Amino acid sequence: MKVVIPAAGLGVRFLPATKAQPKEMLPVVDKPAIQYVVEEAVASGMTDIIIITGRGKRAIEDHFDKSYELEHKLRESGNAEALSEVQRIASMADIFYVRQKEQLGLGHAILCAKKHIGNDPFAVMLGDDIVVSDKPCIGQLVDVFDDMEQSVVGVEQVPKSKLHRYGVIKGRKVKDDIYKVEDLVEKPHANEAPSDLAIIGRYVLKPEIFSHLERISPGKGGEYQLTDAMRLMCRKEGMYGLRFKGRRYDIGSKADWLRATLELSMDREDLAEELRGSYERFIRKR
Repeated sequence: MKVVIPAAGLGVRFLPATKAQPKEMLPVVDKPAIQYVVEEAVASGMTDIIIITGRGKRAIEDHFDKSYELEHKLRESGNAEALSEVQRIASMADIFYVRQKEQLGLGHAILCAKKHIGNDPFAVMLGDDIVVSDKPCIGQLVDVFDDMEQSVVGVEQVPKSKLHRYGVIKGRKVKDDIYKVEDLVEKPHANEAPSDLAIIGRYVLKPEIFSHLERISPGKGGEYQLTDAMRLMCRKEGMYGLRFKGRRYDIGSKADWLRATLELSMDREDLAEELRGSYERFIRKR
């Protein structure tokens, strides 16, 4: 199964940090955010990856490319651990890049991958969503796709005050954490949301989504919304939602980016003890 990772957004919420670098390359501990997403795909057995980029995103391509000069210097200095890591990054997947030449929304970004996907089902993973879980999140969706033979979206229960940031499903629980999706609403007001289950940046979609993307009209800001196309797919072909197991960080949010850096650092034995001491000293001063 191929994976599409849309990563063409401008990252306006993180200016000025994103003026000269993609938001997907913002570091979370010691890795750029998008590397966590690629590693999740690879851990699920997906090594054919299409990244949708835009102007100013060259750093993403460079990160996953082979770096002969850096490897030579690391080899000469005897830094075997760092050498092994940079070689692993360059070889863990076959990554292809497609330019989204105009900022016309998530739906348009996915449509840019149409001729590279063909007539096969495929996964979509947003480049600024990190999910930490025992079983990779996208792998959980693939299991449901295999069982139900319908498109699947990842959903998460979110506070009512945050529903306006997401697409939200109206669904009927069919078993465990699986919902039959009856409708989807893009960024509803809290009192108009059909549930508290928000769609997050993980999808497994049938190729029919492309015909729906070609039918929809642009919405606010002239953007083509993936949610609008999924509404059509939901009615015609059917769709399921999976309340995945794991913890998610929305790297498009400054607070979540900071939380991800802190919590993922605390998961690491080489960092946790020192950070805990610094945090305790900070709290005492406050």
